[in-house]
Amino acid sequence: MASKNLLALVVLLSVLGVSVAIPKLSLDLDYYRYKCPDAERIVRRVTEQYVSRKPSLAAALLRMYFHDCFVRGCDGSVLLKSPNKDAERDAIPNLSLRGYEVVDAAKTALEKKCPNLVSCADVLALVARDAVVVIKGPWWPVPLGRRDGRISKLNDALQHLPSPFADIKTLKKNFAVKGLNTKDLVVLSGGHTIGISNCALVNARIYNFTGKGDFDPAMNPSYVRELKKKCKPTDFRSTLDMDPGSAKKFDTHYFNVVAQKKGLFTSDSTLLDDVETKLYVQTQVATGGISFNKDFSDSMVKLGFVQILTGKNGEIRKKCAFVN
Repeated sequence: MASKNLLALVVLLSVLGVSVAIPKLSLDLDYYRYKCPDAERIVRRVTEQYVSRKPSLAAALLRMYFHDCFVRGCDGSVLLKSPNKDAERDAIPNLSLRGYEVVDAAKTALEKKCPNLVSCADVLALVARDAVVVIKGPWWPVPLGRRDGRISKLNDALQHLPSPFADIKTLKKNFAVKGLNTKDLVVLSGGHTIGISNCALVNARIYNFTGKGDFDPAMNPSYVRELKKKCKPTDFRSTLDMDPGSAKKFDTHYFNVVAQKKGLFTSDSTLLDDVETKLYVQTQVATGGISFNKDFSDSMVKLGFVQILTGKNGEIRKKCAFVN
């Protein structure tokens, strides 16, 4: 009823000559209120159980959700397994994804209470939000009603996932294709405030950037020296914090790091190569991140609408790793 009233208001304002953006009514915050009223509580309880024991799962689950939405949209396709090892989760960028057990546990609990009703795509969206909240990060509303995709291809992941080696022009194009703007790009990059990577992704940046034994000039030389202590030339496995000094806390320290030219990836450093993204970084540093939590919440809501399946499209999977 609320959606119908909102649509009527939009139509009335348009008739009166008032320009308004038509809201996306395909998802609903109350989607499971009558079908499965305990759905969000169940997912939250399971997520809290896992993440409170292992807080590093928060970064992992946020990353998984991002990787799902950027490939075929937020349809849970990253959760699918393939006997031929050619699904999204088998692509090199996704081999380091973890936290599947949290999504599976939440889905299992939901199936006991409300069988065949809650999609894996919605479970992942809720788990990502609740995991961040457990580590005292920002909360954001999660409109629900997504359905699960039946297709998951390794090559799609390789083609559509933003690369840590990408420059700002490429990243802006990656995001624009998904209906996300430059502000969303820099805000969602702030998710790198939590989590880890490894030496393999920075080896070339610090040892052989142009093939002449040099390092990336976009990096702070002192940071390069720190990284070389942790990553020897043949070390591709040791872990590195994406936000050195504050990797376990969801805060705005990441922007301080980027401003100091200590971004771990090219995709972090290149935020200083664009007027809009650089200004955002500098503003967060100057204000102590005063707007970041709200900005992050807004961009995560937008991300959750990317290429979603609703209505009769897709399905409600019984198990998240397999199509019905």
